[in-house]
Amino acid sequence: MSELNQAIIRTGGKQYRVAPGTILKVEKLPNEVGASFDIEDVLLVGSGENAKIGTPRVEGAKVRAEVVSHGRGPKLIIYKYRKRQSSRRKQGHRQAYTEIKIVEISA
Repeated sequence: MSELNQAIIRTGGKQYRVAPGTILKVEKLPNEVGASFDIEDVLLVGSGENAKIGTPRVEGAKVRAEVVSHGRGPKLIIYKYRKRQSSRRKQGHRQAYTEIKIVEISA
């Protein structure tokens, strides 16, 4: 990643380190495939001595992203078992995600 064109963003309760061209799988977003949108929850822009650190966000900083696709992750099995109580429970879950591509970072 270059010195100036990187950032740390927060979306879906998680933080991601991004640069232009980065492709991420984040929590499902309501945007359509191919749509561009701005992420304004930017925690840090740049690196080294040129870094701007937010308290908690960097004022005026934006990260433009484009929706590549929507999907669902692999199936996770949740299995609970209590020995000698004939108690067991099996449940499955697939987490929905949105795949985004970072287009531009502006401070």
